[in-house]
Amino acid sequence: MSETKQEHLQRVALFRYGLIADLLHIKAGSGELYEEIRKRAARQHEIPGSARSRVAGETIRTWLKRYRRQGFDGLVPKLRGDRGQSRTIPQDVSDILVSIKEENPALSVPLVIREARDGGRVPKDLVLPPSTVQRLLVAHGLMRKPVEQPTESDRRRFSFQKAGELWMSDVMHGPSIPVGPDRPNVKHKAYLIAFIDDATRVVPHAAFAFSENTAAFLPVFKQAIMRRGIPLRLFVDNGANYRSHHLALVCAKLGIAFIHARAFQPESKGKQERWFRTVRSQLLTRLTPDDTKSLDALNRRLWAWVEGEYHQNPHRGLDGQTPLDRWAQVGDDVRYAGPNVDLDDLFLFETKRKVQKDRTVSLDGIVYEVDAALVGEAVTLRFNPAQKGRTVQVWHAGRKVEDAKVVDAYANCFIKRNRPSRTIDADVPPSTPRPGLNLAALNREAD
Repeated sequence: MSETKQEHLQRVALFRYGLIADLLHIKAGSGELYEEIRKRAARQHEIPGSARSRVAGETIRTWLKRYRRQGFDGLVPKLRGDRGQSRTIPQDVSDILVSIKEENPALSVPLVIREARDGGRVPKDLVLPPSTVQRLLVAHGLMRKPVEQPTESDRRRFSFQKAGELWMSDVMHGPSIPVGPDRPNVKHKAYLIAFIDDATRVVPHAAFAFSENTAAFLPVFKQAIMRRGIPLRLFVDNGANYRSHHLALVCAKLGIAFIHARAFQPESKGKQERWFRTVRSQLLTRLTPDDTKSLDALNRRLWAWVEGEYHQNPHRGLDGQTPLDRWAQVGDDVRYAGPNVDLDDLFLFETKRKVQKDRTVSLDGIVYEVDAALVGEAVTLRFNPAQKGRTVQVWHAGRKVEDAKVVDAYANCFIKRNRPSRTIDADVPPSTPRPGLNLAALNREAD
């Protein structure tokens, strides 16, 4: 499925954030910052929607300044209205060139031009500069290059000094638990979603869930932030739940550098794997039937063990200190969410729906009613999947329109419908605007 313009802009902004995330915590104007920018400018990158593979140091400095002034929104590119269209090649010829490249992605730019001319689809006297055709194909995302993978591995033990500098996260398979009190004989595997602070081995939060997807991961992440602050970096593996676009946006808006481990190299998350071994040997082996009678009971037992035993025991990797003692010693610089950070809103899930002719949208089997002006439009629904009878926000063209209401089919039997009239209402002058959502204005502001 091709991405929308808004999704492409967010993908570009996430790439820019990933390039500067580690630089945000270095003092501005320092020699260390200059050296880190120089290193990033010398590397090759996979730039969304571009055939280029390098970013100039001055460009990186510009992105860094924009993020410090405007946050994540400052990294979203401002595009021209005619982006994706060549201003020197006629539109019909542009469409031909794009279709040729889509049919055979292996063709180079000169071969695309030759194919168009040899087939008689493009006039012989029309000038087609290769650089212009290249930009056209890049704008349509047809000139992406694979990132070169390193051939040698250099593994070294590392440890950060301050609490909150780096969190690790991973998922462990746990015991099978009854899915609910109404079905005690039906069991489902539980998954332990956990975070660990690299410098102190403190577990900001951990919880068992019936799934390891993003919907299960984000509530645990939110609780970890509420308990132990906002980390500077989050180090995860390459699982599907960690490749979520929503998770990447949450990290970017909180100023967290989102780092993925290299594929098939679990050694990089050794501290997390070691903690899982401790959980298996010290907790799972001592579970009683009462501990596994429900998911809530299992999580209560987990957290009693974490706070009552694990956090209180001396740790060999901490020179004999307990995790809580080390946190107290090096936790002065931990960032906590301020009053201006709405975590509840930030962690809302998003999904797209098209508004039906009866002005409704469906979400997880529940039908909601929205403004009639949105009929036929694609809207974004923002919601918390963990809340029953949840409130669903309706967004269109980058702005919140309203909170959707669950359809009351019986109440709708008694609502008078607005039907178009052939006569002019005598009480309302023709120039008086009717109340309702101004969809055209929203679209203009979005463009």
